[in-house]
Amino acid sequence: MPQGQLTGTRIRERRLMQGLRQAELAQKAGISASYLNLIEHNRRRIGGKLLLSLAEALKVEPSLLSEGAEATLIATLGEARAADPEATREEETPEAFAGRYPGWAELLTRRHRRVLELERTVEVLNDRLTHDPFLAAALHEVLSTVTAIRSTAGILADTPELEPEWRDRFYRNLNEDAARLADGAQGLVAYLDEGGDSDGGLTTPQEEVEAFLRDTKYHIAALETGPSTARGATPLKAPKAAERIEEIVARADVLQTTAGRGAVRSHLLRYAEDARDMPLADVLSCLRDVGPDPALVARNFGVSLPRAMRRLADLPTDADDVPEMGLVSCDASGTLIFRKPLDGFSLPRFGAACPKWPLFQALSQPMMPLHRSVHQDVRGEAVFDAYAVAEPAEAPSFNTPPLYQAHMLLVARDGWDAVAGSGRKRSAAATAAPATALGISCRICPLNDCSARREPSILAGV
Repeated sequence: MPQGQLTGTRIRERRLMQGLRQAELAQKAGISASYLNLIEHNRRRIGGKLLLSLAEALKVEPSLLSEGAEATLIATLGEARAADPEATREEETPEAFAGRYPGWAELLTRRHRRVLELERTVEVLNDRLTHDPFLAAALHEVLSTVTAIRSTAGILADTPELEPEWRDRFYRNLNEDAARLADGAQGLVAYLDEGGDSDGGLTTPQEEVEAFLRDTKYHIAALETGPSTARGATPLKAPKAAERIEEIVARADVLQTTAGRGAVRSHLLRYAEDARDMPLADVLSCLRDVGPDPALVARNFGVSLPRAMRRLADLPTDADDVPEMGLVSCDASGTLIFRKPLDGFSLPRFGAACPKWPLFQALSQPMMPLHRSVHQDVRGEAVFDAYAVAEPAEAPSFNTPPLYQAHMLLVARDGWDAVAGSGRKRSAAATAAPATALGISCRICPLNDCSARREPSILAGV
Protein backbone atom coordinates (compact mmCIF):
# COMPACT_ATOMS: atom_id res chain seq x y z
CA MET A 1 0.00 0.00 0.00
CA PRO A 2 1.46 3.46 -0.91
CA GLN A 3 2.57 5.60 1.97
CA GLY A 4 -0.08 8.22 1.21
CA GLN A 5 -2.82 5.70 1.96
CA LEU A 6 -1.61 5.03 5.51
CA THR A 7 -2.76 8.30 7.06
CA GLY A 8 -6.04 6.75 8.17
CA THR A 9 -4.20 3.84 9.78
CA ARG A 10 -2.02 6.27 11.76
CA ILE A 11 -5.11 8.13 12.94
CA ARG A 12 -6.74 4.89 14.07
CA GLU A 13 -3.59 3.80 15.94
CA ARG A 14 -3.33 7.13 17.75
CA ARG A 15 -7.01 7.03 18.67
CA LEU A 16 -6.74 3.53 20.11
CA MET A 17 -3.58 4.46 22.03
CA GLN A 18 -5.53 7.26 23.73
CA GLY A 19 -8.58 5.07 24.41
CA LEU A 20 -10.94 7.21 22.35
CA ARG A 21 -14.03 5.93 20.60
CA GLN A 22 -14.67 6.87 16.99
CA ALA A 23 -17.68 8.97 17.97
CA GLU A 24 -15.63 10.93 20.51
CA LEU A 25 -12.83 11.74 18.08
CA ALA A 26 -15.31 12.57 15.31
CA GLN A 27 -17.13 15.02 17.58
CA LYS A 28 -13.88 16.75 18.55
CA ALA A 29 -12.86 17.05 14.89
CA GLY A 30 -16.31 18.27 13.78
CA ILE A 31 -17.13 15.40 11.42
CA SER A 32 -19.48 12.42 11.50
CA ALA A 33 -18.44 9.07 12.95
CA SER A 34 -19.26 7.36 9.65
CA TYR A 35 -16.93 9.69 7.75
CA LEU A 36 -14.15 9.11 10.31
CA ASN A 37 -14.64 5.37 9.85
CA LEU A 38 -14.02 5.76 6.10
CA ILE A 39 -10.87 7.79 6.83
CA GLU A 40 -9.48 5.25 9.28
CA HIS A 41 -9.97 2.46 6.75
CA ASN A 42 -8.01 4.52 4.18
CA ARG A 43 -11.05 4.97 1.97
CA ARG A 44 -10.86 8.78 2.09
CA ARG A 45 -7.77 10.93 1.62
CA ILE A 46 -7.57 13.91 3.93
CA GLY A 47 -5.43 16.98 4.29
CA GLY A 48 -5.50 20.65 5.12
CA LYS A 49 -8.06 21.82 7.64
CA LEU A 50 -9.46 18.37 8.46
CA LEU A 51 -5.98 16.92 9.07
CA LEU A 52 -5.18 19.83 11.40
CA SER A 53 -8.46 19.31 13.28
CA LEU A 54 -7.76 15.59 13.79
CA ALA A 55 -4.18 16.29 14.87
CA GLU A 56 -5.42 18.87 17.37
CA ALA A 57 -8.04 16.46 18.71
CA LEU A 58 -5.38 13.75 19.12
CA LYS A 59 -2.87 16.28 20.51
CA VAL A 60 -0.12 15.31 18.04
CA GLU A 61 1.81 17.09 15.32
CA PRO A 62 0.07 16.92 11.91
CA SER A 63 3.30 15.54 10.41
CA LEU A 64 2.89 12.40 12.54
CA LEU A 65 -0.40 11.69 10.77
CA SER A 66 0.40 12.92 7.28
CA GLU A 67 2.58 11.40 4.61
CA GLY A 68 5.80 12.58 6.23
CA ALA A 69 8.25 15.38 5.60
CA GLU A 70 9.84 13.85 2.47
CA ALA A 71 6.51 13.31 0.71
CA THR A 72 5.38 16.83 1.67
CA LEU A 73 8.60 18.28 0.25
CA ILE A 74 8.15 16.43 -3.05
CA ALA A 75 4.49 17.43 -3.29
CA THR A 76 5.34 21.12 -2.68
CA LEU A 77 8.02 20.98 -5.40
CA GLY A 78 5.39 19.64 -7.78
CA GLU A 79 3.00 22.45 -6.80
CA ALA A 80 5.69 25.09 -7.36
CA ARG A 81 6.37 23.67 -10.83
CA ALA A 82 2.67 23.51 -11.73
CA ALA A 83 2.10 27.09 -10.51
CA ASP A 84 4.40 28.44 -13.24
CA PRO A 85 3.03 27.46 -16.66
CA GLU A 86 6.00 29.15 -18.41
CA ALA A 87 8.64 27.02 -16.65
CA THR A 88 10.53 24.64 -18.90
CA ARG A 89 10.01 20.92 -18.49
CA GLU A 90 12.84 18.98 -16.92
CA GLU A 91 13.47 15.30 -17.37
CA GLU A 92 14.51 14.99 -13.73
CA THR A 93 11.57 14.26 -11.44
CA PRO A 94 10.94 16.17 -8.18
CA GLU A 95 11.83 12.98 -6.27
CA ALA A 96 15.25 12.80 -7.97
CA PHE A 97 15.90 16.52 -7.45
CA ALA A 98 14.99 16.35 -3.75
CA GLY A 99 17.22 13.31 -3.34
CA ARG A 100 20.27 14.90 -5.00
CA TYR A 101 19.83 18.45 -3.65
CA PRO A 102 17.76 18.30 -0.43
CA GLY A 103 18.96 21.73 0.70
CA TRP A 104 17.99 23.46 -2.54
CA ALA A 105 14.69 21.59 -2.58
CA GLU A 106 13.87 22.80 0.94
CA LEU A 107 14.81 26.36 -0.03
CA LEU A 108 12.54 26.26 -3.08
CA THR A 109 9.61 24.92 -1.09
CA ARG A 110 10.02 27.64 1.57
CA ARG A 111 10.10 30.32 -1.12
CA HIS A 112 7.04 28.83 -2.80
CA ARG A 113 5.09 28.84 0.46
CA ARG A 114 6.19 32.42 1.08
CA VAL A 115 4.95 33.49 -2.36
CA LEU A 116 1.56 31.91 -1.64
CA GLU A 117 1.36 33.73 1.70
CA LEU A 118 2.23 37.05 0.05
CA GLU A 119 -0.37 36.49 -2.66
CA ARG A 120 -3.03 35.94 0.00
CA THR A 121 -1.88 39.09 1.82
CA VAL A 122 -2.04 41.13 -1.39
CA GLU A 123 -5.50 39.73 -2.08
CA VAL A 124 -6.78 40.82 1.34
CA LEU A 125 -5.14 44.26 1.24
CA ASN A 126 -6.39 44.93 -2.28
CA ASP A 127 -9.92 44.07 -1.26
CA ARG A 128 -9.76 46.30 1.81
CA LEU A 129 -8.16 49.28 0.06
CA THR A 130 -10.71 49.09 -2.75
CA HIS A 131 -13.93 48.45 -0.87
CA ASP A 132 -13.49 49.11 2.87
CA PRO A 133 -15.90 51.97 3.78
CA PHE A 134 -14.36 52.50 7.22
CA LEU A 135 -10.87 52.90 5.80
CA ALA A 136 -12.10 55.43 3.21
CA ALA A 137 -13.96 57.43 5.88
CA ALA A 138 -10.96 57.40 8.23
CA LEU A 139 -8.57 58.61 5.53
CA HIS A 140 -11.02 61.36 4.54
CA GLU A 141 -11.24 62.49 8.17
CA VAL A 142 -7.44 62.62 8.53
CA LEU A 143 -7.01 64.57 5.28
CA SER A 144 -9.81 67.02 6.19
CA THR A 145 -8.24 67.68 9.59
CA VAL A 146 -4.78 68.19 8.09
CA THR A 147 -6.27 70.73 5.64
CA ALA A 148 -7.97 72.60 8.50
CA ILE A 149 -4.73 72.74 10.52
CA ARG A 150 -2.77 73.97 7.53
CA SER A 151 -5.34 76.69 6.85
CA THR A 152 -5.33 77.90 10.45
CA ALA A 153 -1.54 77.83 10.66
CA GLY A 154 -1.32 79.80 7.40
CA ILE A 155 -3.57 82.53 8.79
CA LEU A 156 -1.47 82.83 11.94
CA ALA A 157 1.78 82.96 9.96
CA ASP A 158 0.61 85.44 7.32
CA THR A 159 -1.32 87.83 9.61
CA PRO A 160 0.98 89.08 12.41
CA GLU A 161 -1.32 92.04 13.21
CA LEU A 162 -4.20 89.82 14.42
CA GLU A 163 -6.01 91.05 17.47
CA PRO A 164 -5.31 89.04 20.64
CA GLU A 165 -8.91 87.81 20.83
CA TRP A 166 -8.83 86.41 17.27
CA ARG A 167 -5.31 85.02 17.75
CA ASP A 168 -6.45 83.12 20.86
CA ARG A 169 -9.45 81.77 18.93
CA PHE A 170 -7.21 80.50 16.11
CA TYR A 171 -4.84 78.92 18.63
CA ARG A 172 -7.80 77.18 20.26
CA ASN A 173 -9.02 75.89 16.87
CA LEU A 174 -5.49 74.72 16.06
CA ASN A 175 -5.28 72.81 19.32
CA GLU A 176 -8.70 71.17 18.82
CA ASP A 177 -7.89 70.17 15.23
CA ALA A 178 -4.54 68.73 16.31
CA ALA A 179 -6.25 66.63 19.00
CA ARG A 180 -8.81 65.44 16.44
CA LEU A 181 -6.03 64.53 14.02
CA ALA A 182 -4.20 62.55 16.71
CA ASP A 183 -7.38 60.63 17.62
CA GLY A 184 -8.19 59.89 13.98
CA ALA A 185 -4.64 58.72 13.21
CA GLN A 186 -4.56 56.49 16.30
CA GLY A 187 -7.93 54.98 15.37
CA LEU A 188 -6.74 54.34 11.81
CA VAL A 189 -3.52 52.68 12.97
CA ALA A 190 -5.42 50.54 15.49
CA TYR A 191 -7.89 49.46 12.79
CA LEU A 192 -5.08 48.46 10.42
CA ASP A 193 -3.22 46.61 13.19
CA GLU A 194 -6.36 44.62 14.03
CA GLY A 195 -6.81 43.60 10.39
CA GLY A 196 -10.08 45.45 9.97
CA ASP A 197 -12.06 42.78 11.80
CA SER A 198 -12.82 44.70 14.95
CA ASP A 199 -16.32 45.78 15.80
CA GLY A 200 -15.41 49.37 15.00
CA GLY A 201 -15.05 48.40 11.36
CA LEU A 202 -18.61 47.15 10.99
CA THR A 203 -20.09 50.23 9.40
CA THR A 204 -22.55 48.87 6.82
CA PRO A 205 -25.63 46.68 7.26
CA GLN A 206 -24.16 44.01 4.97
CA GLU A 207 -21.02 43.78 7.10
CA GLU A 208 -23.10 43.40 10.24
CA VAL A 209 -25.19 40.66 8.61
CA GLU A 210 -22.06 38.79 7.53
CA ALA A 211 -20.52 39.06 11.01
CA PHE A 212 -23.76 37.78 12.56
CA LEU A 213 -23.94 34.82 10.16
CA ARG A 214 -20.28 33.94 10.75
CA ASP A 215 -20.96 33.82 14.49
CA THR A 216 -23.91 31.46 13.95
CA LYS A 217 -22.06 29.40 11.28
CA TYR A 218 -24.98 30.20 8.95
CA HIS A 219 -27.29 27.78 10.80
CA ILE A 220 -29.99 29.10 13.17
CA ALA A 221 -31.03 26.10 15.27
CA ALA A 222 -33.61 28.17 17.19
CA LEU A 223 -35.64 28.62 13.98
CA GLU A 224 -35.59 24.99 12.92
CA THR A 225 -38.18 23.46 15.24
CA GLY A 226 -40.66 24.14 18.02
CA PRO A 227 -39.89 23.76 21.75
CA SER A 228 -37.76 20.67 21.07
CA THR A 229 -34.60 20.97 18.98
CA ALA A 230 -34.72 17.28 18.08
CA ARG A 231 -34.90 16.40 14.41
CA GLY A 232 -38.34 15.72 13.18
CA ALA A 233 -40.06 18.13 15.61
CA THR A 234 -42.88 20.34 14.39
CA PRO A 235 -41.68 23.40 12.43
CA LEU A 236 -42.20 26.80 14.06
CA LYS A 237 -45.46 28.62 13.50
CA ALA A 238 -45.18 32.15 12.10
CA PRO A 239 -45.97 34.03 15.38
CA LYS A 240 -43.54 31.86 17.34
CA ALA A 241 -40.87 32.34 14.67
CA ALA A 242 -41.29 36.13 14.89
CA GLU A 243 -40.79 35.98 18.67
CA ARG A 244 -37.68 33.85 18.27
CA ILE A 245 -36.29 36.25 15.66
CA GLU A 246 -36.68 39.23 17.99
CA GLU A 247 -34.91 37.30 20.76
CA ILE A 248 -32.04 36.37 18.44
CA VAL A 249 -31.64 39.95 17.19
CA ALA A 250 -31.75 41.36 20.74
CA ARG A 251 -28.96 39.01 21.88
CA ALA A 252 -26.66 39.72 18.89
CA ASP A 253 -24.07 42.23 20.13
CA VAL A 254 -22.56 42.52 16.66
CA LEU A 255 -25.71 44.26 15.37
CA GLN A 256 -24.95 47.89 16.17
CA THR A 257 -27.22 49.79 13.78
CA THR A 258 -30.94 49.87 13.10
CA ALA A 259 -30.31 49.06 9.43
CA GLY A 260 -28.17 46.05 10.38
CA ARG A 261 -30.82 44.68 12.72
CA GLY A 262 -33.45 45.16 10.02
CA ALA A 263 -31.35 43.32 7.45
CA VAL A 264 -30.84 40.40 9.84
CA ARG A 265 -34.58 40.27 10.58
CA SER A 266 -35.30 39.99 6.85
CA HIS A 267 -32.74 37.20 6.50
CA LEU A 268 -34.13 35.32 9.50
CA LEU A 269 -37.70 35.62 8.23
CA ARG A 270 -36.64 33.97 4.96
CA TYR A 271 -34.73 31.36 6.96
CA ALA A 272 -37.84 30.54 9.04
CA GLU A 273 -39.98 30.22 5.89
CA ASP A 274 -37.44 27.89 4.29
CA ALA A 275 -37.23 25.80 7.48
CA ARG A 276 -41.02 25.56 7.59
CA ASP A 277 -41.38 24.40 3.98
CA MET A 278 -38.23 22.25 4.00
CA PRO A 279 -37.89 20.66 7.47
CA LEU A 280 -34.36 19.82 8.49
CA ALA A 281 -34.89 16.07 8.92
CA ASP A 282 -36.55 15.81 5.50
CA VAL A 283 -33.78 17.81 3.81
CA LEU A 284 -31.09 15.61 5.35
CA SER A 285 -32.95 12.51 4.19
CA CYS A 286 -33.30 13.96 0.69
CA LEU A 287 -29.62 14.85 0.67
CA ARG A 288 -28.69 11.24 1.36
CA ASP A 289 -30.97 10.08 -1.47
CA VAL A 290 -30.10 12.52 -4.27
CA GLY A 291 -26.87 14.20 -3.14
CA PRO A 292 -26.28 17.98 -2.97
CA ASP A 293 -28.10 18.71 -6.24
CA PRO A 294 -30.29 21.83 -5.73
CA ALA A 295 -32.52 21.03 -8.72
CA LEU A 296 -33.46 17.62 -7.31
CA VAL A 297 -33.95 19.07 -3.82
CA ALA A 298 -36.17 21.84 -5.22
CA ARG A 299 -38.24 19.30 -7.14
CA ASN A 300 -38.62 17.10 -4.06
CA PHE A 301 -40.04 19.95 -1.94
CA GLY A 302 -41.81 21.88 -4.69
CA VAL A 303 -39.84 25.10 -4.14
CA SER A 304 -37.81 27.41 -6.36
CA LEU A 305 -34.14 26.78 -7.11
CA PRO A 306 -32.93 29.82 -5.10
CA ARG A 307 -34.84 28.60 -2.04
CA ALA A 308 -33.34 25.12 -2.36
CA MET A 309 -29.86 26.65 -2.68
CA ARG A 310 -30.40 28.80 0.41
CA ARG A 311 -31.63 25.81 2.40
CA LEU A 312 -28.66 23.64 1.43
CA ALA A 313 -26.26 26.42 2.42
CA ASP A 314 -28.04 26.73 5.81
CA LEU A 315 -27.55 23.09 6.82
CA PRO A 316 -25.48 22.43 9.96
CA THR A 317 -21.96 21.37 9.06
CA ASP A 318 -21.82 19.04 12.07
CA ALA A 319 -24.75 16.97 10.78
CA ASP A 320 -24.01 13.48 9.47
CA ASP A 321 -22.91 13.32 5.84
CA VAL A 322 -23.48 17.03 5.08
CA PRO A 323 -20.75 18.41 2.80
CA GLU A 324 -19.71 22.02 3.21
CA MET A 325 -21.41 24.28 0.71
CA GLY A 326 -20.97 27.94 -0.18
CA LEU A 327 -23.49 30.39 -1.55
CA VAL A 328 -23.10 33.68 -3.43
CA SER A 329 -25.91 36.00 -4.54
CA CYS A 330 -25.86 39.19 -6.59
CA ASP A 331 -28.40 41.74 -7.78
CA ALA A 332 -29.04 42.76 -11.39
CA SER A 333 -26.03 45.12 -11.35
CA GLY A 334 -23.70 42.22 -10.49
CA THR A 335 -23.01 43.53 -6.97
CA LEU A 336 -22.60 40.77 -4.40
CA ILE A 337 -25.39 40.97 -1.83
CA PHE A 338 -24.80 37.69 0.04
CA ARG A 339 -21.72 35.57 0.61
CA LYS A 340 -21.23 32.29 2.43
CA PRO A 341 -17.55 31.47 1.86
CA LEU A 342 -16.25 27.99 1.09
CA ASP A 343 -12.67 26.83 1.66
CA GLY A 344 -10.76 26.81 -1.62
CA PHE A 345 -12.99 29.35 -3.42
CA SER A 346 -12.05 32.96 -2.66
CA LEU A 347 -14.69 35.68 -2.70
CA PRO A 348 -14.06 39.44 -2.91
CA ARG A 349 -15.51 41.43 -0.05
CA PHE A 350 -17.96 43.33 -2.25
CA GLY A 351 -18.47 43.35 -6.01
CA ALA A 352 -15.68 43.49 -8.63
CA ALA A 353 -15.64 39.69 -8.92
CA CYS A 354 -14.57 37.62 -11.91
CA PRO A 355 -17.11 38.08 -14.75
CA LYS A 356 -16.57 34.44 -15.81
CA TRP A 357 -18.34 33.15 -12.69
CA PRO A 358 -21.50 31.15 -13.52
CA LEU A 359 -23.25 33.55 -11.12
CA PHE A 360 -22.92 36.39 -13.63
CA GLN A 361 -23.45 34.18 -16.66
CA ALA A 362 -26.85 33.29 -15.20
CA LEU A 363 -27.87 36.98 -15.31
CA SER A 364 -27.57 36.91 -19.11
CA GLN A 365 -29.76 33.77 -19.26
CA PRO A 366 -32.61 34.44 -16.79
CA MET A 367 -34.54 31.37 -15.58
CA MET A 368 -31.93 29.08 -17.19
CA PRO A 369 -30.21 26.89 -14.54
CA LEU A 370 -26.47 26.43 -15.13
CA HIS A 371 -24.16 23.69 -13.87
CA ARG A 372 -20.40 24.10 -14.27
CA SER A 373 -17.27 22.50 -12.89
CA VAL A 374 -14.94 25.29 -11.80
CA HIS A 375 -11.71 25.92 -9.92
CA GLN A 376 -9.61 28.92 -8.84
CA ASP A 377 -6.42 26.95 -8.27
CA VAL A 378 -3.73 27.16 -10.95
CA ARG A 379 -3.16 23.45 -10.39
CA GLY A 380 -6.89 22.71 -10.66
CA GLU A 381 -6.90 20.57 -7.52
CA ALA A 382 -9.75 22.24 -5.62
CA VAL A 383 -12.64 21.60 -8.04
CA PHE A 384 -16.22 22.64 -7.32
CA ASP A 385 -19.65 21.99 -8.77
CA ALA A 386 -21.22 25.42 -9.33
CA TYR A 387 -25.02 25.62 -9.69
CA ALA A 388 -26.34 29.03 -10.77
CA VAL A 389 -29.69 30.54 -11.70
CA ALA A 390 -31.18 34.03 -12.08
CA GLU A 391 -34.84 34.55 -11.15
CA PRO A 392 -37.04 37.58 -10.39
CA ALA A 393 -36.57 38.92 -6.87
CA GLU A 394 -40.30 39.68 -6.55
CA ALA A 395 -43.57 38.34 -7.87
CA PRO A 396 -44.24 39.60 -11.43
CA SER A 397 -46.69 42.42 -12.08
CA PHE A 398 -48.13 43.82 -15.31
CA ASN A 399 -46.14 46.43 -17.25
CA THR A 400 -43.26 46.19 -14.79
CA PRO A 401 -39.97 44.66 -15.94
CA PRO A 402 -38.73 41.95 -13.56
CA LEU A 403 -35.77 42.70 -11.33
CA TYR A 404 -33.50 39.67 -11.31
CA GLN A 405 -31.20 38.28 -8.66
CA ALA A 406 -28.67 35.52 -9.36
CA HIS A 407 -27.57 32.80 -6.95
CA MET A 408 -24.67 30.33 -7.13
CA LEU A 409 -24.30 27.27 -4.89
CA LEU A 410 -20.78 25.84 -4.59
CA VAL A 411 -20.15 22.21 -3.62
CA ALA A 412 -16.66 20.73 -3.40
CA ARG A 413 -16.33 17.91 -5.91
CA ASP A 414 -15.55 15.41 -3.14
CA GLY A 415 -18.65 16.65 -1.29
CA TRP A 416 -20.70 14.09 -3.21
CA ASP A 417 -18.46 11.32 -1.88
CA ALA A 418 -18.94 12.61 1.67
CA VAL A 419 -22.66 11.83 1.48
CA ALA A 420 -22.49 8.29 2.83
CA GLY A 421 -25.06 5.93 1.38
CA SER A 422 -26.12 8.31 -1.37
CA GLY A 423 -27.48 6.26 -4.21
CA ARG A 424 -27.09 9.09 -6.70
CA LYS A 425 -23.83 10.18 -8.27
CA ARG A 426 -22.88 13.12 -10.41
CA SER A 427 -23.74 12.65 -14.06
CA ALA A 428 -21.05 11.19 -16.30
CA ALA A 429 -21.06 14.36 -18.42
CA ALA A 430 -20.48 16.58 -15.38
CA THR A 431 -17.73 14.30 -14.10
CA ALA A 432 -15.92 14.15 -17.43
CA ALA A 433 -16.22 17.86 -18.25
CA PRO A 434 -12.97 19.78 -17.62
CA ALA A 435 -13.15 22.36 -14.85
CA THR A 436 -13.21 26.01 -15.93
CA ALA A 437 -10.51 28.21 -14.39
CA LEU A 438 -11.98 31.26 -12.66
CA GLY A 439 -10.39 34.27 -11.03
CA ILE A 440 -11.32 36.30 -7.96
CA SER A 441 -11.09 39.81 -9.39
CA CYS A 442 -8.99 41.12 -12.27
CA ARG A 443 -6.55 43.05 -10.11
CA ILE A 444 -5.37 39.93 -8.28
CA CYS A 445 -6.06 37.27 -10.90
CA PRO A 446 -3.02 35.23 -12.06
CA LEU A 447 -4.74 33.89 -15.19
CA ASN A 448 -3.03 35.06 -18.37
CA ASP A 449 -4.67 35.85 -21.73
CA CYS A 450 -8.15 36.16 -20.22
CA SER A 451 -10.69 37.69 -22.59
CA ALA A 452 -12.73 39.01 -19.66
CA ARG A 453 -9.87 40.96 -18.05
CA ARG A 454 -10.74 44.57 -17.17
CA GLU A 455 -7.35 45.67 -15.84
CA PRO A 456 -3.81 44.26 -15.50
CA SER A 457 -3.13 41.99 -12.56
CA ILE A 458 -0.72 43.16 -9.89
CA LEU A 459 0.31 39.50 -9.57
CA ALA A 460 1.56 39.32 -13.18
CA GLY A 461 4.92 37.61 -13.25
CA VAL A 462 4.73 36.44 -9.62
